[in-house]
Amino acid sequence: MSYNSPMKEVRKLSDEARAAFQAAFGDRFITTQAVREHHGSDESPYPACPPEAVIFPHNADEVVTVVNLCNQYDVPLIPFGIGSSIEGHVLAIEGGISLDFTEMNKVLDVSPGDFTVTVEPGVIRTRLNEEIRHTGLFFPIDPGAHASIGGMTATRASGTNAVRYGTMRENVVSLKVVTADGKIIRTGSHARKSSAGYDLTRLFVGSEGTLGVIVEITLRVYPIPEAISAAICNFETLESAVECVNQIMQTGIEIGRVEFIDEQGVKAANQYSKLSLKESPMLLFEFTGSASSVKEQIEIVQEIAKDNGGMDFEWAEHQEDRNRLWTARHNLYFACLQLRPGARSITTDVCVPISRLAECVTETAKDLENKPFPWSILGHVGDGNFHVLMMIDPEDPQEWAMAEEINNRVVQRAIDMNGTCTGEHGIGIHKMNFLKKEHGEDAIHLMRLLKHAYDPKNILNPGKMISWEA
Repeated sequence: MSYNSPMKEVRKLSDEARAAFQAAFGDRFITTQAVREHHGSDESPYPACPPEAVIFPHNADEVVTVVNLCNQYDVPLIPFGIGSSIEGHVLAIEGGISLDFTEMNKVLDVSPGDFTVTVEPGVIRTRLNEEIRHTGLFFPIDPGAHASIGGMTATRASGTNAVRYGTMRENVVSLKVVTADGKIIRTGSHARKSSAGYDLTRLFVGSEGTLGVIVEITLRVYPIPEAISAAICNFETLESAVECVNQIMQTGIEIGRVEFIDEQGVKAANQYSKLSLKESPMLLFEFTGSASSVKEQIEIVQEIAKDNGGMDFEWAEHQEDRNRLWTARHNLYFACLQLRPGARSITTDVCVPISRLAECVTETAKDLENKPFPWSILGHVGDGNFHVLMMIDPEDPQEWAMAEEINNRVVQRAIDMNGTCTGEHGIGIHKMNFLKKEHGEDAIHLMRLLKHAYDPKNILNPGKMISWEA
């Protein structure tokens, strides 16, 4: 038993189309089963939906060639980063070509004076920061996974630094995109602001490969902070920890990062990352800025934490200690899986107004009480975003159904609180119905009109985000 396959009627590659792709890309037109299976899977609970072939382009002109051939032969095209998405974004549910950007991985331009960098979509975020470290700048968006910049742009990724620096929406300056009819367009200049025309950049950021293929991204980068200090603080209850964050944000402190991990998550981190953290609800802080501002932040936050029953702060002053803590946080997905070897994680995320966060998290915890599988709640609570991980037996239909019902309750609760069905994972396949609940049929109709106008043959990642027909 597993999630039913989301596969639809496959648009088969004709012999003529295969020959055309083979002639254009030679041994980079790959049809071996193992490669296809890899590109038909992500971190979602869905079974693999492999494409009919995989192509590794080297530049934007080759992407144009792929798009033109797909347009000519009515072949679905699915952009692929590294496959770390949660909601089925890269599954080839109608067959077609998976376009793997691994080999388009150059940092094209670094402009310290403009605080921008320009990269190809296959650049991994950690490698980008390694390459620009010598400039004293860094790119702050940190979703945890070793995600590609192209994938992060397509899903409007976020992460642990969002409370201070925003999400991909705020940090993509401009894009170069290949449209469904094979044209290359630029969505904006490198200027800090513009009032010129429709905001095409924001339209493609978060479009999940359904409106165009992103081949170049210009990003905003920031000075590496003068001072950085990290700390953890445990609480007796989940509610008191989350309420502490709410009060901190109301003070207007520009805290660097604040993450919440529940008791189960701390236990998983201890086992997986060989730590000895106190196993109770925990906040993980990072304070950044000048030495004096960091000192001021710490004093205020410690007082608020104390008022909410927070225990003594434990500090990580040295970079290696901070890295160890944040690595443990980023590895929590894999750590939680190890709580139940052989399990599959049903993972969801929502985001609510910060004033409703404590209520939403505590109600979610009640939904999860006494369930027969391990679970954890964690998240970037500084901006109202949290995640639920449920480690279920993939062979147990009752656990599948139970986890899906909890997912439905969590998401509906967030929408009822004037929140969103996803803060950073995106829609993909799994949350299409929730998108309709959140925005309403009229707004979905407008989105569908955009899809039809931008991609009239429905070749760009079809079946994701919104349905082609009403």
